[in-house]
Amino acid sequence: MQLPSSLLENAVNEFAKLPGIGKKTALRMVLHLLKQDINEVEYFSETLGRMRREIKFCQRCFNVSDADICSICANSQRKQHIICVVENIRDVIAIESTQQFNGTYHVLGGIISPLDGVGPDQLNIESLVHRIQKEQTEELIFALSPNIQGDTTIYYIQKKIQHLPCTVTTIARGIAFGGELEYADEMTLARSLANRLPVQQYVKS
Repeated sequence: MQLPSSLLENAVNEFAKLPGIGKKTALRMVLHLLKQDINEVEYFSETLGRMRREIKFCQRCFNVSDADICSICANSQRKQHIICVVENIRDVIAIESTQQFNGTYHVLGGIISPLDGVGPDQLNIESLVHRIQKEQTEELIFALSPNIQGDTTIYYIQKKIQHLPCTVTTIARGIAFGGELEYADEMTLARSLANRLPVQQYVKS
């Protein structure tokens, strides 16, 4: 793609680095910004920069937050003794959109995947075990993508906490095996949460 300006080309290249954005879409975005008032473009740029500089991760659950503790963990109306374990922040957003869960979360930051070089030590697993012990968690719900990596992660964590007096469940398999949680529709996610199973039954199936 030949562009008449190196500045334009650099901007297009940066937008094209975003997931799901090709060069043509990136060019449309950049040309749109060229039509906007310079103050609006500068505000857009500053908003992104401020987000990256100032955003925090909850010290309790590792969700994104504006403060040291996220709004979910700080909400006294939530069931603080129930933890829903998810792979990433997108999964928190997906489950919250169902409005069917009133507990808290724990974001692992990924799932165990030896082929991708991701081991247990690279995830927020030890902090989860410590949290269950410290907070006397009543129920742990696994809401991980239903694939081999997700199952491996569930199995590993279950072994780590099997001595703790905590009920362990997982969302029902209303989500297709091999699918990604973030792409599931809201109704499927809601039903999966409502029909969660004891993890022993899930692992044997």
